[in-house]
Amino acid sequence: MRTADKPFRITKKQVYEAYKAVKSNGGAPGVDKQTIEQFEADLQNNLYKLWNRMSSGSYFPPPVRAVSIPKKSGGQRILGVPTVADRVAQMVVKQHIEPDLDPVFRADSYGYRPGKSALDAIKVTRERCWRYDWVLEFDIKGLFDNIDHELLLRAVRKHVTCKWALLYIERWLTAPMEQEDGAVAERKQGTPQGGVISPLLANLFMHYAFDLWMARTHPDLPWCRYADDGLVHCRTKQEAMTLRVELQARLAECRLEMHPAKTKIVYCQDGKRRGKYPSTTFNFLGYCFRPRLVSTRNGKLFWGFNPAVSGSALNEMRATIRDLHLRRQTQLSLEEIACRINPLLRGWIGYYGRYTPSALYPLFRYVNQRLVAWACRKYKGLRGHKVRASQFLLRLSKACANLFEHWRIGTTGTFA
Repeated sequence: MRTADKPFRITKKQVYEAYKAVKSNGGAPGVDKQTIEQFEADLQNNLYKLWNRMSSGSYFPPPVRAVSIPKKSGGQRILGVPTVADRVAQMVVKQHIEPDLDPVFRADSYGYRPGKSALDAIKVTRERCWRYDWVLEFDIKGLFDNIDHELLLRAVRKHVTCKWALLYIERWLTAPMEQEDGAVAERKQGTPQGGVISPLLANLFMHYAFDLWMARTHPDLPWCRYADDGLVHCRTKQEAMTLRVELQARLAECRLEMHPAKTKIVYCQDGKRRGKYPSTTFNFLGYCFRPRLVSTRNGKLFWGFNPAVSGSALNEMRATIRDLHLRRQTQLSLEEIACRINPLLRGWIGYYGRYTPSALYPLFRYVNQRLVAWACRKYKGLRGHKVRASQFLLRLSKACANLFEHWRIGTTGTFA
């Protein structure tokens, strides 16, 4: 039965549930410069207009706004930021098709999927590195920007039968992009990184481009993929080298390119695997896998191949703390400083503290040093006396261990 004589059956509840999901995710304004708060100011009317247009088939997405963000490896990545209303519309489609589409994906596809996380991918990779000597680490160059529309829509039409979902997916794929200088450019490939529906579409594309191809051609080699980052575990170096050539050809068939600088073959060296090899370390999802000294329960040390927070991730976290300019925030109390920092620390500890938590100690020391600098400017009696300020905060960390997240877990570290 159609809703209110509309050609497409989309309920108002679907639109409202989509809005709640978009609100919880936050995000920047699109080309109309409307924030979530401004959209919410006239919520009932905005949601009604969106529902009316979507259910009548007259909804056409506005251009996405191009936003440049720095890459970890240098350079810029272009995000395509939809308007708030368009994010709600994309969420309506995503929530409608994902329950049927997600079960199609393979177990070792971890990116942007309900019930799966990056830590799940780290866990399985850690265990496989103990069993397999070699890893092919690969990265796809500009996946979201280069997905072929024809191939993607072929996959979409195979699994999505809902007519209005198909209609709007096609419209989103070709929605133009407004550049930072105001120029509007047509888009003939890719799905904007920043769109709500894009991760699901990218996963579907990679399901056919890589996941099923691996299951068909190399069913004996375990792999793990998180969006455009992936790993394949191999038994020998020759096997890894052969796979690299085959995978490069396969991606070219799918009109994608393997990133030459981010793709490498790594030897998982540990206490049992000897020899000198040029590459015995790789980064994956913010963790660095490499040979590390590990202590057994009875206190014995041995070399194991294990993950810990990567150096680049530590640098990013320190930069985030530095950008808070804590030493200038002398109008704030220490409790207010803690309220600003603790959500960040809690997230970092929850993710990077899962494996080799001691690797986070340099970050904790950096936070403490920022607090010392703040105390030296906040209190007259501590100005110019870093040692005295360090001693003051060290005593406080023992008396009020719950004040900061890293104090609470008993890793206050040094304040010097």
